[in-house]
Amino acid sequence: MASAAVNHLIDIITSALQNEASFLGSIHDELNNLRSELQSMKSFLEDAERKQLNSEGEKTWVANVRDTAYQVEDIIDEFVYYIHQQRCGGLIPEWRQRYIVNNVEGVNSKDLAQKWASYHRDSSLFIKEDDIVGIKDESRLLEESLMDGELQQTLISVVGMGGSGKTTLVAKMYNNETVKSHFDCYAWITISQTYIRDELFRSLIKEFHQSRKEQQPPDLSSKDYVELVNILRSYLDLKKYLVVLDDVWDTNLWEVIKVALPDNQLGSRIMLTTRKEDVGSFSSGVISYIFHIKPLKGSEAWHLFCKKAFSSYPDKSCPRELELLASELLGKCKGLPLAVVALGGLMSSKKSITEWRSVYDNLNWQLNNNQMLEVVKSILLLSFNDLPYPLKHCFLYCCLFPEDYIIRRKRLIRLWIAEGFIQGVNRITPAEVAESYLMELIYRSMLQVVLRNQSGRPKACKMHDVLRELALSISERENFCTVYDVRVVTGASKARRLSILTADGDSESYRGMSQLRSLFVFVKHICFQNTLLSKFKLLRVLDLEDARIEKLSDGLETLFNLRYLNLKGTQVAELPQCIGKLRNLETLNIRDTQIKKLPKGVAELQNLQNLIMYHYNRGPDHDFRYVRGTRAPFKINKLKKLQVMSFVETEGDVIRQLGSMNQLTRMGISNLRAVDEMVLCSSIQNLKLLRYLFLMASDEAEFLRVDALKTPPPLLQKLILVGKLERVPCWFKSLEHLTCLYLHWSRLEEDILHHIADLPHLGNLDLDNAFVGEELHFSGGFLKLRSLWLSNFPQLRLITIEKGTMPNIQLLCLASCKTLNALPQGIESLAILQTLLLSSSSSRLVGSINDKESKDQHIPNIEIL
Repeated sequence: MASAAVNHLIDIITSALQNEASFLGSIHDELNNLRSELQSMKSFLEDAERKQLNSEGEKTWVANVRDTAYQVEDIIDEFVYYIHQQRCGGLIPEWRQRYIVNNVEGVNSKDLAQKWASYHRDSSLFIKEDDIVGIKDESRLLEESLMDGELQQTLISVVGMGGSGKTTLVAKMYNNETVKSHFDCYAWITISQTYIRDELFRSLIKEFHQSRKEQQPPDLSSKDYVELVNILRSYLDLKKYLVVLDDVWDTNLWEVIKVALPDNQLGSRIMLTTRKEDVGSFSSGVISYIFHIKPLKGSEAWHLFCKKAFSSYPDKSCPRELELLASELLGKCKGLPLAVVALGGLMSSKKSITEWRSVYDNLNWQLNNNQMLEVVKSILLLSFNDLPYPLKHCFLYCCLFPEDYIIRRKRLIRLWIAEGFIQGVNRITPAEVAESYLMELIYRSMLQVVLRNQSGRPKACKMHDVLRELALSISERENFCTVYDVRVVTGASKARRLSILTADGDSESYRGMSQLRSLFVFVKHICFQNTLLSKFKLLRVLDLEDARIEKLSDGLETLFNLRYLNLKGTQVAELPQCIGKLRNLETLNIRDTQIKKLPKGVAELQNLQNLIMYHYNRGPDHDFRYVRGTRAPFKINKLKKLQVMSFVETEGDVIRQLGSMNQLTRMGISNLRAVDEMVLCSSIQNLKLLRYLFLMASDEAEFLRVDALKTPPPLLQKLILVGKLERVPCWFKSLEHLTCLYLHWSRLEEDILHHIADLPHLGNLDLDNAFVGEELHFSGGFLKLRSLWLSNFPQLRLITIEKGTMPNIQLLCLASCKTLNALPQGIESLAILQTLLLSSSSSRLVGSINDKESKDQHIPNIEIL
């Protein structure tokens, strides 16, 4: 991680040279020289980190380099601000002379982790049937796919995070005599992260011959690539074979190995285990299936844990006095079999409540120092070590959030950008690069998706508890970050990032952390002390979401380095005028605060890209004014870099100004009047990059007029219209990229459905008091629709769905449709409908659900609220 710190510093210097060139003056060349020196040092450190350092001198040297990189970063950040008052010294060349460590020797730490993981994988081949828990359904499905009678060669990928039981499941199938008898020969090979192609082929040849108790070909070690491939192809030509490729990391492996595995139309099968989703999905030229390993269910995990932790107890059952702690500790495992088994084994030697509590409170220390958990750490470290440099920082950053915290995609992406973790890529925005990082972490099973939008795109994710503990242990050792909770963290004063999860800490202990780059406060019931802000002048991120804070102090203006300010959910009623001094600010989030008007100082935030300022009202369900915007009493088009503005209340000349803000991708406007139509549509016409548009009328009686829009923004994906419509806008039919449409209080008299039925990508349709007629007739189309919400239709009596309409719908919600007495006619044709929600419905409609003869019995999940 020292190399990561140096690499991050190189990025900062590069950014300064590019963006501050005209201000650097005489030190421009010095910074260039420093960057070159750091490049050399980074290469050395990368070599050092590939090996386990043995001597204290070597360890100290690497730690000092990391700390020096942090110090230089501090100096550069301050210098850019105090350009005429500071001078930057060259610390590092002298350090290199002082501590000459030209050859770092020792055991390769990555190899050591791979060795532990290899031992664990190999032992999986010999696990007894009685020791296997919680994979009965997966075993049955996997067995069926191996012996389904399909003659074409088939690739079966088993995907899951490290320690999820992939190898155990596949080993169970591989050792099954019924399965083995289905094939003429079989082979199991484990793929290292740095495999050698020809060695894989030699291993396959040996394994195949051994499976039939045949003598292997002579002189295999001297055979070249072509000879090895020919041997394999000739041997397998008339055989039905089974191959297991265990622990695959490389998407190219299948392309490398398939040349030696002929498809002889005899029903051969290849099974592959991997932690990476993209590896499991990469299977050109063959039939393929993917099995995702799910966590153990609660009862399964408890059974397995008790079998290990209480093996010496009668009936292997948990003593009553330990039940609560055992349950809490098991909760840390989140159904990960490897962690359940390892922790169960560790706790088998602990007898007292005190010992159990100590392990629970110090799990990340245990991961680093307890030999019984070494296999867990090593297997998970393989995933971390395999991450590219920028992704390591992004992954570790996630441990700043509390355990089981649901992290929104947009929030995480903006935080990574603010911290400077995102590398520049030509013609691709930082947000797009950051999203690719997030997807890579998800594909590698390092983060878990908990919520997706209508198109399947991840909307929120979380970190597995055991991975979070590992990330915390790495972060605290490397001074990357620290988390204040019930634990006492040693050396926290040097941490670059701080997350406060408890009200028990002494705020005075934070004052010495002047080097902080990120500060999070997750405790809602404590009052954050504004006076602390002036102590953290190098902050890039200040995230106070939901903290109990009513006012920001003037200390805010000292945070010249601030890129990200999140006040969402606080009680702050106004922003200080001095906010205009935060010239580097990129994201300002005041959603759901008490702020009704922005100060004029916001207009000075020339680098502001994201301005989130809408507020949900706590009114009745389906109320017209369910949300409001914020006023901006200044020329908002002075914010030239603004990309997200959600959303502003119109006053003065605001609507006309928006037409010149051509960087906007998300825009919301409230308080619109019918007379605004021409100016509004003219402004929208200019916004070619717009993907999200929210328009809201001034009140429920006011018409929302948008007919003058000749063509909508070409990339528009989400459209929300709140207010009365005279007619369906003529441009609706041209919304080729639209995935989500929400009409609220439109109260249309004409049928809207035939205007939007043929939209090619519409996945979510939400109509709330949008139609005043008595019948909705879905006569075809809506081919990509996955969810349909029909709410607050006071006169609706009949819904008809013709066969072939909405073939992909999975969720249907009917809410506050009081005159609707029966389910939609034709609902039985919605073959893959998974969920039906009824809310505030008539008693006759609810009664029809309980009719056993009704046609809705094919719907797995019916909820009546």
